[in-house]
Amino acid sequence: MSTPGSAALHAEATAALTAWSAPNPNQDSIRHAYLAFLAAAESGCERACEAGHLTASVIVFNAELTHVLLTLHPRVGKWLQLGGHCEPEDTTLQAAALREGLEESGLPSLTMSTGPVQLHTHPITCSLGVPTRHLDVRFAAVADPTSDGSLPEIVISDESTDLAWWPVDALPEKIDAESVPSLIEMGRAALRPT
Repeated sequence: MSTPGSAALHAEATAALTAWSAPNPNQDSIRHAYLAFLAAAESGCERACEAGHLTASVIVFNAELTHVLLTLHPRVGKWLQLGGHCEPEDTTLQAAALREGLEESGLPSLTMSTGPVQLHTHPITCSLGVPTRHLDVRFAAVADPTSDGSLPEIVISDESTDLAWWPVDALPEKIDAESVPSLIEMGRAALRPT
């Protein structure tokens, strides 16, 4: 049984994914799978949903879109975008991604993409302690520019082994090569001025 806050987030997530124009047929297929999952699981945005649950993440860029902020995830052991579980106070998936991005980066603010830029499903043993699936809804964001053009100062959170800015054309070796490079590409495309 979902809580009132969870039910509102579930409804918002369903509406947002219904309205989202996926960038390619593969992403559209994943979008339909997410919508089917939400239709079958009223608690699908809660981490307690053992079958799987929606999560929200954000790929953060510097103002010039030349560098990307990645975290070395302690459980996964790879460099990833920032993000995690939806919380009761999150009213939208975008709000959840923004909250996670701010908490995990120490940045004072982020300018978010208007909608998701990528969907990605992966098996994981998360804080539930049992194997589950994260149905990740990924956004892109830009950090505020600095006065001297340097990279914004960041602070490593206790959820991270390490946190660093990486040039988009010189990513770390231990990256999730299956999804992060395409997320960077989709994120940059969504954030570039038209």
